[in-house]
Amino acid sequence: MSGSGSNSSGGDTTAGGSSSVARSKYKNAPGNRTDIGWKHGIDVDGSGKKFKCKYCSKIVSGGVFRFKRHLAGTREDSEPCATVPDEIKLLMMKIVADSKATKEKKKRLNSIDEDEESVERAEEATNLQGRRGFGSKGKEGSASSGSGNVQATLNQLMKKKEKPLVDEQVADFFYTSAIPFNAVKNPAFLKMCEMIGKYGPGYRPPSYHDIREKLLKQAVQKTDDSLQEFRDEWKRTGCSIMSYGWTDKKRRSICNFLVNSPKGTIFLYSLDTSDISKTTDKVFKMLDDVVKFVGEENVVQVITDNAANFKAAGELLMHTRPHLYWTPCAAHCIDMILEDLEKHLKVHEVTIKKGRNITTYIYGRTMLISMLKKYTNGRDLVRPGMTRFATAYLTLACLHEMKASLMRLFSSEE
Repeated sequence: MSGSGSNSSGGDTTAGGSSSVARSKYKNAPGNRTDIGWKHGIDVDGSGKKFKCKYCSKIVSGGVFRFKRHLAGTREDSEPCATVPDEIKLLMMKIVADSKATKEKKKRLNSIDEDEESVERAEEATNLQGRRGFGSKGKEGSASSGSGNVQATLNQLMKKKEKPLVDEQVADFFYTSAIPFNAVKNPAFLKMCEMIGKYGPGYRPPSYHDIREKLLKQAVQKTDDSLQEFRDEWKRTGCSIMSYGWTDKKRRSICNFLVNSPKGTIFLYSLDTSDISKTTDKVFKMLDDVVKFVGEENVVQVITDNAANFKAAGELLMHTRPHLYWTPCAAHCIDMILEDLEKHLKVHEVTIKKGRNITTYIYGRTMLISMLKKYTNGRDLVRPGMTRFATAYLTLACLHEMKASLMRLFSSEE
């Protein structure tokens, strides 16, 4: 009995020892709070999952590591602490960076080990197939299947090693051709890569002549064929002609014409109006030509902005062609309303002026733009809009949304 008792006692000691080892192994486990993050936060519910920051009183969920990111201000998992002392922030940034580097190193080592194991297994399988030979017809099929699997594994490993070189060559093409980087997001680029991959080795790209002659004509014909579906829809349901003009910084003006129907909106053509005085007669001639191009019987309404010359031209068009209507542009109406708000309401005028002062001050200094991106997580303050005066109000909304980030920016030592 005594012997069994001592054995039982020994078992308890072992269990206690293993639990203490477990606690020492996991320094963030309940009952073992040796991690430095515990010194700067208060455990809210005793679970070690919710911390109340001692500096800003914000509650951070997700464990002590996420809380350290809050103190370091990485903005990855939670909003950064605005009042943490600089020395604590630098310490936490170092800890988080070291932890991330260690994790990436382990990941790379594991990846290398997996690749080596895959190669070893493939080589062993190949050697095994070589030793077996083809003693009988019955075993020949299974041997071929095993050889195919081995070859597939080797092909995958080769692709994994070659991908960085292929990526580098694609990037080099973009850089040396001055192609905008957002072209990578174009679905046509992804489709191109996919079809080249399906074609396989030996694909020869089209020549310079093919690109600028044969293939270009094919693309134009394909576009015309797709537009024919829209033209058929205009005959069935009618359509709206929309005109949209703009002027660049060099005072060159262009007027674009688009056609809208239940099937969708398409671009028709554009006119360079830089050398045209936009009198009522000239505007009427432009609108009348578009109606003839689309077909008067298909047009329900013509939409333009609300300037006096366009309004007069629209009324003349309705008089000349009684089966259609001239309609003022709703976006232009809203633009005029916003302009009146800024001109006639003092609070709007003052607020917009202050907002412009802030954005002009920041965007006039390269260093401040760089700092702004850091504090606003890469976002911009100036919000380009469809209309001139809407831009001011969109920018004000952005300033209000990022008020806290801007306050931290201007109160920082930088």
